[in-house]
Amino acid sequence: MLTIFTTAKPFRGHIGVIQRNALMSWTLLHPDMQIILFGDEEGGAEVCAELGAQHEPHVERTRFGAMRLDYMFGKAQELARYDLCCYVNCDIILLEDFLGALQRTATEYKQFLMVGRRWDVDITAPLAFTSPGWQMQLAAKAREAGKRRTPDWIDYFAFSRGVYDGKMPALAIGRVFWDNWLVWKALAAKTPVVDASEAVLAVHQNHDYGHHAGATKGVWFGQEQRENFQLIGGHGHLRTIANATVRLTPKGFVGNRLRHVNYWARRTKRTAVTAVTKVQTWVWHPLLDLTRPVRRALGMRKRSL
Repeated sequence: MLTIFTTAKPFRGHIGVIQRNALMSWTLLHPDMQIILFGDEEGGAEVCAELGAQHEPHVERTRFGAMRLDYMFGKAQELARYDLCCYVNCDIILLEDFLGALQRTATEYKQFLMVGRRWDVDITAPLAFTSPGWQMQLAAKAREAGKRRTPDWIDYFAFSRGVYDGKMPALAIGRVFWDNWLVWKALAAKTPVVDASEAVLAVHQNHDYGHHAGATKGVWFGQEQRENFQLIGGHGHLRTIANATVRLTPKGFVGNRLRHVNYWARRTKRTAVTAVTKVQTWVWHPLLDLTRPVRRALGMRKRSL
């Protein structure tokens, strides 16, 4: 059915709890799931043995120690038992709506990339996966107390095998720019990119950045960030979920009229976001999220889960 691959931080403390939550949610998506965990981080082998996941301890790394995008995507497709593949960050919980959206997309397109926005939620304990209502409860919590991120935050990439064949830059996963480059790469190859945000509620479990020596600043503004930027060739090779060619809605697939808006301008080496982008990112999308309950009550928007 589907091959999901990922990488994790050491399985200890809070990060260990949320990573186990994420992996467990993926195992419950379908009986024919292949889950591959790359890396030799503490506790990874034990968790894979417990959950029936495939552990691949070896992974190529950057000179700073971050796992490399090119190796992981290439190796995962070699190991994949299925033609549908998906990289997911190991703090993301996927619900049954994800699989439904993926099946609809795979039926519509032979080759594709499917991405979607996430919901940030505070989760500090193991989820009660044996409870029949755990998915509905989590979805309700996300909508009521969570925060929906803007389209430049991308945490899952579901694609048909072969979309990312060929040479890829040795980008550091877990830093910045690699995710936006993946969207650009698919678009540059004329591959349909589907925004499944209206059909998929992807739950991101909030956490700190204690795993990085430079904490949040190190992840966002460190040397690896600068090297990623150089490897991708600058802001012209960055796109977001908002640039998807189509959107998957409760009514089906519809064209994305605003997809040509570039979230990055190439005016300077440390370029700023364009004025249009600022309006979309910081005004328009938050306004839609804020007014969602009112629009839903008035029948202006159907519930997607």
